[in-house]
Amino acid sequence: MEEQKLNINLTPEIAEGVYANLAIIAHSSSEFVLDFVRMMPGVKQANVKSRIILTPEHAKKLLFALQDNVNKYESQFGKIQLNGQPNPGSTIPMSFGGGEA
Repeated sequence: MEEQKLNINLTPEIAEGVYANLAIIAHSSSEFVLDFVRMMPGVKQANVKSRIILTPEHAKKLLFALQDNVNKYESQFGKIQLNGQPNPGSTIPMSFGGGEA
């Protein structure tokens, strides 16, 4: 089977990226919604900076791709610490329409 190539265009505006320090994840039976938020210290309101909507299949593929990349990162740079704790377990709040991380 011949391998097909996909050309992906990355515009300068998109290449710049958007900083977010909170992801809110919600789901229905047909889609996952990832809202990326930037929270600032001392400010009681935060705006969604980017929203990505995925099918359940693509959400699972993203999960696997992120896990693979985290594993590669940690093998090169060491374990990523969360809030200074080696493994916070269930301390991450999971209360917004399917969870948040």
